[in-house]
Amino acid sequence: MHAAPMFWLGRQPILDLTGNTVAYELLFRSGDTGAANVVDDRAATSTVISHAFSELGLASVLGQCRGFINFDAALLTSDVIELLPPERTMIELLETVEITAEVVERCRDLRSRGFSFALDDVVQLDAAHAPILPLVDVIKVDIKETAPDLLPSLVTNVRTLPRRIKLLAEKVDTREQADYCRQLGFELFQGYFFARPVVLQGRRADPSRSVLLHLLQQSVSDAGNAEIEATFKQAPELSYKLMRLVNSVGIGSRYEIRSLSHALVILGRRQLQRWLQVLLFAHHGAGDFPSPLLHMAAARGKFLELLCEQRRELQELCDQAFMTGILSLLDTLLEMPMQEAIADIALPAVVREALLGKHGPLGQMLRLAEALERAETEQVASLLDAHDLCSTALLPQLQIAALSWSTGLGTTAAGS
Repeated sequence: MHAAPMFWLGRQPILDLTGNTVAYELLFRSGDTGAANVVDDRAATSTVISHAFSELGLASVLGQCRGFINFDAALLTSDVIELLPPERTMIELLETVEITAEVVERCRDLRSRGFSFALDDVVQLDAAHAPILPLVDVIKVDIKETAPDLLPSLVTNVRTLPRRIKLLAEKVDTREQADYCRQLGFELFQGYFFARPVVLQGRRADPSRSVLLHLLQQSVSDAGNAEIEATFKQAPELSYKLMRLVNSVGIGSRYEIRSLSHALVILGRRQLQRWLQVLLFAHHGAGDFPSPLLHMAAARGKFLELLCEQRRELQELCDQAFMTGILSLLDTLLEMPMQEAIADIALPAVVREALLGKHGPLGQMLRLAEALERAETEQVASLLDAHDLCSTALLPQLQIAALSWSTGLGTTAAGS
């Protein structure tokens, strides 16, 4: 049996009205699978900020985005806050924080140093909120816990405040919920509505223009296959298109694709150049910002790869692990069922069973990645205990490394 992790973290994207990722909420959790343990989660937050981020740096996980971090009253007065970059940190005051004169004074002091504030889980504004509102930039509303008929009045009340405060809808799990909140006047959205497949007939994938240009440049300058493969890993959509192309009748290959490097060898440089040129001219970009799906898929791929690397008996599956993580959101990316999305790709059986049913070793790793994203404490501990996927000490290190790697792709994908 495997002990539950001492602590772990989740990174949940926060999107604006255009669907761009503008912030992340960083969730720190202890491995205690009992009822939510505020003390343990507080310790987890302090531990991760004090140790993990002191070496890697918070910016490596956030990129150019701001980080929302939960603070209770005790953390608000602790020294750990001194380690955070003010201009990148949104202090999220939990609903358990009593708005006392001391809390208001502490927040005023922190705001003077450059920190910003959000109120968490607001159902309705009342007199208790009044002293803190002049210091608040964002009000978060849990739409699962707030009665739908209360939302319009809450929006109206916020709009009539003397100071402009943005409304953030959290736990938005469907596009219908997102559309409703947008109509009401919410400006920010947190939840996994963007990762849910919407099946549209004839929908064409839209790869990143900057990555395409870089790939084309590499192909004509005789860059090595290893360099080209590294660039392909920045664009899950292009990886899919390459593997599908290699298996098409036109190329004439019926080999099972074991890795991206294998696909590049089968395709050949001349065909690669032609394919990239055609695809480049067929590209119709929807903006220069990387999709939140890109970050999520990339983080999954890297996390699964890192999990395999630290297990000797699974090291030969590293390439397939990365492929599994990257392609795990392919149904959403292409807006079609997963079975249809991968139908024309001769994927290894271990990857196919992971994608279609989350079976096998890679399937269990994919389940773990998804549970970590959603901050599902009991599911995380259960998977670690049942399948011995990772040591307790190593888990947060692998997470941070994967998140940092995927964040680094944002600049490249955006062409900056």
